[in-house]
Amino acid sequence: MKTIRIDALCKAYGSTQAVNNVSLSVERGEVFGLLGANGAGKSTTIECVLGTKRFDSGSISILGMNPQTERKELFERVGVQFQESSYQDKITVAELCEVTQALYKYPLDYTGLLKQFGISDKYKSQVSELSGGQKQRLFIVLALIPNPDVVFLDELTTGLDVRARRDVWKCLSNLKRKGLTIFLTSHFMDEIEALCDRICILKKGTSIFYGTVQEAIAGSPFEKFEEAYLWYTNEEEDDNESI
Repeated sequence: MKTIRIDALCKAYGSTQAVNNVSLSVERGEVFGLLGANGAGKSTTIECVLGTKRFDSGSISILGMNPQTERKELFERVGVQFQESSYQDKITVAELCEVTQALYKYPLDYTGLLKQFGISDKYKSQVSELSGGQKQRLFIVLALIPNPDVVFLDELTTGLDVRARRDVWKCLSNLKRKGLTIFLTSHFMDEIEALCDRICILKKGTSIFYGTVQEAIAGSPFEKFEEAYLWYTNEEEDDNESI
């Protein structure tokens, strides 16, 4: 059974086709990367997979369940980290972890996760006092507290320095070895090369490449993945609101 299966997914906002006939599948224990410029359809695709957004046509299965009709069951088995997360000002790291832990039946020990991601010394700090990189690592910890079968990570190392990014990669590689399925988005091509088993590149809502990083390079005129990616997308990153 595929951990995630998307068949012919379509979603429009008025006359704008945000996702157009996208199909992909993700195996258990795989790290899968969804790539594309801002507005390419990445966020909409993930929201449809999680059941937080209704789609127009196609089908989606995650852990053998329908995200639209079985969201409650999925909630126990899926972890989600979003780039923009806001919490009340005065809450501490420990309090936020405890609140998150209380939502799940079989959560992981968050103290171990904080240590693993190098922020155990921020246990009593207010979330608002953390640096951008520390917040980013905390959001990954929160996504892992449910002890999920699959975790969604959005721009997971934005704001982290090179060493912290490598530490996060190492942690995720260890979790992958234990069977965790990881679905991520990233604008860092070295991160995609280091972590992803397979990728899908979206352009204006359409899948323009689906396969391994090596296959992406082989199908382009370039030898480096970053150049191959730019060749596939062939468009400037813009600052329009994410779709």
